Amino acid sequence: MDALELRYSRFRLNDEEFYDFCQQNSNLKLERDANGTILIMPNTGGETGDRNSELNFQLRLWNKQHKIGKVFDSSTAFKLPSTAVRSPDASFVTQERWDALLPDQRKKFPPLCPDFVIELLSESDTLTGAKEKMQNDWMANGCRLGWLIDPFNETTYIYRADGSIQINRSFDQPLSGEDVLPDFKFDLTELPN
Repeated sequence: MDALELRYSRFRLNDEEFYDFCQQNSNLKLERDANGTILIMPNTGGETGDRNSELNFQLRLWNKQHKIGKVFDSSTAFKLPSTAVRSPDASFVTQERWDALLPDQRKKFPPLCPDFVIELLSESDTLTGAKEKMQNDWMANGCRLGWLIDPFNETTYIYRADGSIQINRSFDQPLSGEDVLPDFKFDLTELPN
């Protein structure tokens, strides 16, 4: 099931109103695209949740060792330069960029695009929609490295800031954090089945 879209042509919620709307509807997972359309995102199932937990665990463990930024889970929404408010499944922001935010900006939807994002395809996602989100939301707004992981076909799409997309059609090789996450390697065979 794709996200349910809410549109109303007579008004658009500004950033503060959208944040308040999300808080008042905390039982829903809400995002907003660059056109102002509010998206009600479906919850994931247990298998996807388990896979996502492994991704977040490995990323946080790496950051505990290197201490160069902040790691966020899928509950964190970011206000992107395009005005979209989106939530990746896992993300990383350098400490320098995080420290540049004001305290109020850290409490709400941080107004920046993460340096690194992971999108994990779930049963409720379409590959086309996930690719569009990677390209139009994350990479177009300044993400430096992004991984789109399709566990159903054991395929990964590696998006880089230079516009290149590398496709790996096997989980045999670990993913590298490259220069964005120095020394970070993720062994895809560790993703739960």
